[in-house]
Amino acid sequence: MTKRVQNREIKVCPVVLRKSGSTVELLLFEHPLAGVQLVKGTLEMKDSAVESAALRELEEESGISKVSSTKYLGSWESGFQNQLWHFVLCEISENLPNNWRFYTQDDGGHEFSFFWHKLESNPKFKCHKVFSGAIKQVEILRL
Repeated sequence: MTKRVQNREIKVCPVVLRKSGSTVELLLFEHPLAGVQLVKGTLEMKDSAVESAALRELEEESGISKVSSTKYLGSWESGFQNQLWHFVLCEISENLPNNWRFYTQDDGGHEFSFFWHKLESNPKFKCHKVFSGAIKQVEILRL
């Protein structure tokens, strides 16, 4: 069961960043049916806070479970299906590869292909406008 606030669907987005030289990269993945996305999911009744929901979604969708700290970055009115997104920076306590695949059990099971996107650069991929808007929002919130 999901939590709704003022008839909005509440989404959580764990933001995973890494430095590569002087640039900052954002973790993204390609969904086999829906294109490039950020890890995100719905705040559920069992979640005690936005941060715990972000950690749950990060593990469910990427397999990443070793998070050393979290920091709430802010919220965003996505303009899509009355969704309010909450962004949580997740500091990872391990070095992550440049690319990897993870098989998730969500929606009957999918293999997600993870990669890094250099922030403040033109994307070399196509994605739904809600995800391109979310990427821009991450760029704003991390300033």
